[in-house]
Amino acid sequence: MRAKAVLFDKDGTLFDFQKSWASWIGQEVAQLSGGDPAIAAKIAAAIGYDPETGLILPGSVAIAGTERDVARLLLPFIPGAALEDLVAHLQRTAAALIPVAVMPLVPFLAELAAMDLYLGLATNDSEAAARKHLRHHGVMDMFDFVAGYDSGHGAKPAPGMCAAFAHRCGVAADQVVMVGDSLHDLHAGRTAGMQTVAVLTGVASAEDLRDHADVVLPDIGHLVGWIMARDN
Repeated sequence: MRAKAVLFDKDGTLFDFQKSWASWIGQEVAQLSGGDPAIAAKIAAAIGYDPETGLILPGSVAIAGTERDVARLLLPFIPGAALEDLVAHLQRTAAALIPVAVMPLVPFLAELAAMDLYLGLATNDSEAAARKHLRHHGVMDMFDFVAGYDSGHGAKPAPGMCAAFAHRCGVAADQVVMVGDSLHDLHAGRTAGMQTVAVLTGVASAEDLRDHADVVLPDIGHLVGWIMARDN
């Protein structure tokens, strides 16, 4: 089936997950614990962060969860905090982060656009943060669709964002390639009836992802060749 559109996850797909987010989580653990080592250890364990290595662990809620999911796990360790205030704090600090792209995004996305492909982004981050991160890398205007968990389509692994993208572009779901680094991404794409491509620039391994994807690629740089080969 010839692809007419590509829907990307953001973190772990367009942006290297550990390089972009591990230090941010470490800073949040330190700040929210108030410098108390015992509280910091509990927060780190709750959200799946290893202070010794400075890395996010497989299975961490931070990999595919929303800021609200993270806030709910943090709340028991921050006396007097309100959930909405904690969500707002995470949204603000996440939006200020400058993510590390897995490769130069402008020429990569331009090559896809030259193939007459619609381009979209579906992230469990907030839409505002997603747009800010894309603008920082100079690619916001290259996307036909950007949605976060708070855009009204639901969060992955539910297929709402995927369905909304296909509808926006006016293409059949099976003509869309969903590209992501987590099972949430792949489950959302498959439930929506899309082609699914896994990349290994997140935390999950090829073994974790291969049964849920049409192909597992090292990174998005291999996507153009895969799409072109499917067209032949």
